[in-house]
Amino acid sequence: MEAFRDLEALCWRAPSAHNTQPWRLRYQDGAVRVGWDPADALPAGDPTGRDLWLSLGAFVETCLVVAADAGLGAVFVPDHDLGERRVGWLRPARDRYDTPFRAGHVRDRRTHRGRYRSGLSAEVVAAVDAVARRAGGEVRVVPGVDRLARLYRVADRHLYADPAVVAELRSWLRLTPTHPGYHADGLTDRCLGLSRVEASGLRAALAGYLVLRPVGLPRLLATAGSPAGLGGDLLVLVGPAEAEPAAVVTFGRVLLRVWLTLQVAGAALHPSSQLVDAPAARAGLAGLLGVAPDRLLHVARVGHPDGPAARSARRVPAVHSGPTDS
Repeated sequence: MEAFRDLEALCWRAPSAHNTQPWRLRYQDGAVRVGWDPADALPAGDPTGRDLWLSLGAFVETCLVVAADAGLGAVFVPDHDLGERRVGWLRPARDRYDTPFRAGHVRDRRTHRGRYRSGLSAEVVAAVDAVARRAGGEVRVVPGVDRLARLYRVADRHLYADPAVVAELRSWLRLTPTHPGYHADGLTDRCLGLSRVEASGLRAALAGYLVLRPVGLPRLLATAGSPAGLGGDLLVLVGPAEAEPAAVVTFGRVLLRVWLTLQVAGAALHPSSQLVDAPAARAGLAGLLGVAPDRLLHVARVGHPDGPAARSARRVPAVHSGPTDS
């Protein structure tokens, strides 16, 4: 347990929507309770909790990879309890977690929001699909993101048309290095690939959102921020129909394995959650794939990046034992 405490900061390199880092660990009774802080959830943008459960699953998988690389035996025991804000326990085990990934892969993982010079090869698609199928899901790839420009516009306009969602997004944006959370969490200008002028323009637009919304600001923001035309393919993680939260946590673990498989192959990933958050875009994408809309768990632009991506910020976790979350 003490050895795992020393690794916790690296475990926080797991991905989360808006980089909110919602997970919390509590050390008690010889195990580690994995829970979350509702202050770091996204009730407006993620009302079903799908992104929250995926993030927690990705965090669990990250913990197991980091522990295994350090020679520590660990196992995750699911124990989902909404009232207790708990998804399960990390417990000591005789054997190390069986994974092909190392702590270095966790440390180097990035979200790449820039341009892609090419999409995925058939071999890489087959590899990530095999990862998902071992858990009862599948990965589907829609080539040519630029052909999906209309769905991106529909999704982004849905996002920017909702004042609550925009306010929530704005609270997690870190568009200037002077922001107090710039080196801790959220979405920085560097990670979004924005120039100083672009970041200033976005800050000004969002500051005047309530005034400018009736005169077409959502449409303008949707057009300006769309990744369509930046290349790559669209990767869709498909799960079981009407998946319960505990099942989505499991697929969060799958998502992390898919992400690291792409990384090892020299590819990158840019989550596009708005395509499953907006009902019309979700239905359109499901129609293209021939699957039920409720089976779409995660959507991302993927491919071989044209350059390096900025490293996202992370908090330094405070480690406690007993009843206090770390």
